[in-house]
Amino acid sequence: MTSVLPARAVDVVVIGAGQAGLSAAYHLRRRGFVPSPGDGTAPTFVVLDADTAPGGAWQHRWRSLRMATVNGIHELPGAPVPPADPAAASRDVLPAYFADYERRFDLRVHRPVVVRAVRRVDDDPHGLLEVDTDQGMWWAGHVINATGTWRRPFWPHYPGQDDFAGRQLHVHDYATSDEFVGRRVIIVGAGVSAVQLLEEISRVADTFWVTRREVRWDAAEFDTAARVAAIAGVEERVRRGEAPGSVISVTGQHWTPWARAANERGVLVRHPMFTRIEEHGVRMPDGTFEPADVILWATGFRADIAHLAPLGLRTAAGGVRVANGRALDEPRLFLIGYGPSQSTVGANRAGRDAVRAIVADRAAAVAESETVTPVGR
Repeated sequence: MTSVLPARAVDVVVIGAGQAGLSAAYHLRRRGFVPSPGDGTAPTFVVLDADTAPGGAWQHRWRSLRMATVNGIHELPGAPVPPADPAAASRDVLPAYFADYERRFDLRVHRPVVVRAVRRVDDDPHGLLEVDTDQGMWWAGHVINATGTWRRPFWPHYPGQDDFAGRQLHVHDYATSDEFVGRRVIIVGAGVSAVQLLEEISRVADTFWVTRREVRWDAAEFDTAARVAAIAGVEERVRRGEAPGSVISVTGQHWTPWARAANERGVLVRHPMFTRIEEHGVRMPDGTFEPADVILWATGFRADIAHLAPLGLRTAAGGVRVANGRALDEPRLFLIGYGPSQSTVGANRAGRDAVRAIVADRAAAVAESETVTPVGR
């Protein structure tokens, strides 16, 4: 249902207050934008966040994810991550860091606010976009979508899935390995989270690890060249409007401390993906049966962009055409933390670049409005 409250006008709406959204808000501040409503002397912005507290997805991560094992942390622009005990839970340290960041730069995030839809106000390509939320309506010249992926865990579908008598859960809902003591746990997935949780759960349970493809292990701790090539590949995919895909599918797995620990204990043994799920386990490609009490789907996430559907941007290939963070089919919209900018450092850069583009758009609009056609022409 569309909001019945009067629409509030703002120059930029930022949707999401994770790494990408806060980066965008920071750069808006640096460029002279002020939090709405402002006093009429400067352009305005508003940050809308669906969570009840600061911290983005970090506040929802499992308790055992420690600062020593978090993957790909990068500081927010203008403020380093404070020193922290490597054994401290990331869900304690990082949300506190985000909260302090919001206060330090006076970003005035509105929460909890759920964005239900983004629409065009009219047919004017230079007009306003309408952001419909459960707390009222906003009209804006530009929208920066920074909703990430956490709210859209991906569950693959396999024959017999509904017949399984045990428990199925996604990494999104994982809390602690204590839940699985003495159980047989099948872990599905080839990403960082799958290997982290395999190492953790295998200390208290019998684990069986399966992936759709053979895992390619990179002997280096981190191969920058491979990552650059992977990001370039993802950039080309989103430019064509294809689903972004994952960087790890190109770079492969790296020998992280948890991967080495699992390998040393003999539990880092990959098996091919099962062909179907049965009441008490799974059927393997060779016909053998593997019993299971739990299936843990460490199968990643998808972009949380259903609220953008009214704009009609999704292609037949399943994605949105994006270049340099900007939607090619709706230039007033930026998608950051999407595709190649899913990493934390990528999200920072995407936030900065989106704001630069918005400032350039506004300057061009002012120049156009000030152009006067000479008399007689």
